[in-house]
Amino acid sequence: MTALSVSTSSAASLRADALVVGVAKGPKGVVLAPGAEAVNEAFEGKLAEVLSTLGATGAEGEAVKVPSPAGLKAALVLAVGLGEAEEGYALEALRRAAGVAARTLAGAKKVALALPVESADEVEAVALGGLLGSYSFGTYKGNGNGKEPVGELVVLAARKGSKDAKAAVERAAAIGEEMNRARDLVNTAPNDLNPKSFAAIAQAAGKEHGLKVEVLDEKALTKGGFGGLLGVGNGSTNPPRLVKVAYTHPKAKATLAFVGKGITYDSGGISLKPAGHNETMKCDMAGAAAVFAAVVAAKRLGLAVNVTGWLALAENMPSGSATRPGDVLRMYGGKTVEVLNTDAEGRLVLADAIVRAGEENPDVIVDVATLTGAMVLALGNRTFGVMANSDELRDDLHALAGEVGEQSWPMPLPADLRKGMTESTIADLANMGERMGGGLVAGLFLKEFVAEGIDWAHLDIAGPAFHEGAPFGYTPKGGTASAVRTLVRFAERTANGKA
Repeated sequence: MTALSVSTSSAASLRADALVVGVAKGPKGVVLAPGAEAVNEAFEGKLAEVLSTLGATGAEGEAVKVPSPAGLKAALVLAVGLGEAEEGYALEALRRAAGVAARTLAGAKKVALALPVESADEVEAVALGGLLGSYSFGTYKGNGNGKEPVGELVVLAARKGSKDAKAAVERAAAIGEEMNRARDLVNTAPNDLNPKSFAAIAQAAGKEHGLKVEVLDEKALTKGGFGGLLGVGNGSTNPPRLVKVAYTHPKAKATLAFVGKGITYDSGGISLKPAGHNETMKCDMAGAAAVFAAVVAAKRLGLAVNVTGWLALAENMPSGSATRPGDVLRMYGGKTVEVLNTDAEGRLVLADAIVRAGEENPDVIVDVATLTGAMVLALGNRTFGVMANSDELRDDLHALAGEVGEQSWPMPLPADLRKGMTESTIADLANMGERMGGGLVAGLFLKEFVAEGIDWAHLDIAGPAFHEGAPFGYTPKGGTASAVRTLVRFAERTANGKA
């Protein structure tokens, strides 16, 4: 695991395998960002000229290596692009640049980041971007995943405010390490990660961090009447679980409930997915991974808010015991649902968990799920949709996501789309409605299970939860830990009395 630290040493005097500086696109070519002054001095004021000769432009995502001259104790200088030159660089630009640097320098034991940081927020952005960019999942490869991740990332900061800088790095470590835990879960092969093993991981983390963890197995779910979880899990030899992970703070004045969809593998069930659509379906538990990571991060940060995570875990498989299209499930809480498509299973497990979460009267419920392909068609692969029964809550979460560098978009819940779900002739609801606007229909379905008087929001992370393209910024190929930062920021803001 990559270690994070902060140093007030000069960039020229710090011993490291590589020293990272920022460059940007200026009107007349590449320009050096603040933080590169000592390095430029070692190059006799010609660092920008040298980089330009090597083809550097300062564009975002760019990385150019230069051997260090005399005067620097690092063996290598890496210039990373920040995009257009500005007086102050956006936090997301700093995160991405640090991520590019950490990925480019994989194999190095120690890397110093001399990027433009003045505030604690900027220090945190660089540290978090570097930690996320260093991520590598090599569990199943004989040689790991090629080069080892950077051993240590050192963020260079000014002596003034060094105490705040240290706290910022510690905060980045708490969030980044939990995000990487979520990535590991998403990337784990489904023959290793099933509802039972996921629950065991949650129990182990509970012991490590002092969280209260309760697990309902298939017998407890049957006794409790959790028809959604049982209906989805019936076709698998790996039975479902509902896991409660609770963090409480003695000074908390509010309670949040985060609910995560945890389909550890989604074949579609009897409504089988076609070839080309099931190879990455191990990622269908990314919502539960995000919720789990967010609760642990809240505990590590000591936020003065109660946060309960509900992990709705099941494996959706076809078999002689699987739920059929046309079956009717009696959900937790008593509502009946006619299953028209067994591949619309996420909303069934979430519904049970939302009702159970509501019984504890939280101030807000936020569910997170890789719920619909329709949301990917609407918003693409990098943006998640935000729906809510409160416009204020929806807009707040959208704004908070932007603050932490996550792309989201507020989506409506049109009342006219509800009609298709309520026209079942044999049950209270159907698990499908109109085809057009399918992501909104799924949100409307979940809304039916939210207790009156509780604010609720739904994050559909189907697009950004699993990245199949080439890595960019601090985003790797595979699991991304989408929504973790948004949930943590929401919990932090609630702790500060702004819910």
